[in-house]
Amino acid sequence: MDTDLLKTFLEVSRTRHFGKAAENLYLTRSAVSFRVKQLEGILGVELFERLRNNIHPTPAGERLLGHAEAVLTAWERAKQDISLSQNHTTQLTLAAGHNIWDAYLQQHLQPLHLGLPGAALRAEILTSTIMTRQLIERTLDIAITFEPPKLDEVEIVQLAQIELSLVSDKPHASLQEAQQQAYIKVDWGTAFNIMHAQEFSLLPVPVLHTSSARIALDFLLNNGGSAFLPNALIIQALSDKKLNLVQGVQSIKRTLYAAYLGKSERLLQIEQAIRLLSN
Repeated sequence: MDTDLLKTFLEVSRTRHFGKAAENLYLTRSAVSFRVKQLEGILGVELFERLRNNIHPTPAGERLLGHAEAVLTAWERAKQDISLSQNHTTQLTLAAGHNIWDAYLQQHLQPLHLGLPGAALRAEILTSTIMTRQLIERTLDIAITFEPPKLDEVEIVQLAQIELSLVSDKPHASLQEAQQQAYIKVDWGTAFNIMHAQEFSLLPVPVLHTSSARIALDFLLNNGGSAFLPNALIIQALSDKKLNLVQGVQSIKRTLYAAYLGKSERLLQIEQAIRLLSN
């Protein structure tokens, strides 16, 4: 099957518009429509319902979305594996959410590169659901997450603890004073959200809700307010007195895990990578 058909299907699904998909793919609208009809002909089903420019996937189209993404991911990885240079013997793919890159992984990428000679790295930002699916499909080697998948074939290793502190731009602020400020809520996973709802329910409705700690930090420094941010990311701001710990509030610790397939053909490289990530 022509992978361009799947790429076109995914772009139409994302934009819900044939014209916008055509612009993004540098194609004519008729070419996009023709590709979709080709794919529908191959599969023998309709993939989109078209009602007065309201385009959305049919039930069959919804089921195809995950498969199309998996096929394209596997194809991209296959091309990269085959075209590895003489200096690289294998490719290792790892993924995590925005926050984990911001709070932990970014500082480990260089040691990982230097400690895995012969390995070409592929680094992704993915949701937990997609990471789990790609682990099972063997298109992802290591998933870094706060909430690892509980599957028999998946091995789980504890990497580190991320310490989250409530900080404010106001010096010597108490929790009561922070409750009067603008609040930026960062998504630190289900366990954090439960604790947050139980112990910090009086914090105001967020002026910004984000999955990126770095976005939250920049917004906080520019606009003021408070947020739970990882200590590793706020050291400089605390030192410069641009941010301050909210008094009387204990930090929240989240455990970071690495998940991988125990029967992976790249098991030696995966185990070495995890050792490097744990340092």
